[in-house]
Amino acid sequence: MREWCANKNIQWEFIQPGKPTQNSLIERFNRTFRQDVLDCYMFESLAEARKYANAWVWMYNNVRPHSSLGQLSPTEFLSKYGKLSEFPSFQQDNNSKSAPTSLLLN
Repeated sequence: MREWCANKNIQWEFIQPGKPTQNSLIERFNRTFRQDVLDCYMFESLAEARKYANAWVWMYNNVRPHSSLGQLSPTEFLSKYGKLSEFPSFQQDNNSKSAPTSLLLN
C-alpha cells in the first residue's frame, strides 16, 4: 500500500495511536456497524455476511432515525422537507456564506 501511494504521489497520514477522536466519524461508524451487525450474527459464509451488511446499510440510509435530521429517518426527512434548506436547523442566516440545499443519500 505504501508503494502504491508513493507511486501515485499520495501522502498517507495516520491518526496518532490512542487518539480515535482524530477520526471520530469512521470510529463511530465502525462501532455502530460492529454492534448492529458483526456482534449479532454468526455468519456461515462471506455471501451471508454481505447479505446482512447490505440489509443494514439499506436500513441505516432509509429507516433508522438520525439525530442530525431531528430524529427522522432520511426517507421521512425527504418526504417531510424535500430539501435541507427547508429544514429549520439548516436555514441560511445573513452571516453565513452558504448553506446546503439538498440531501444526498447513498
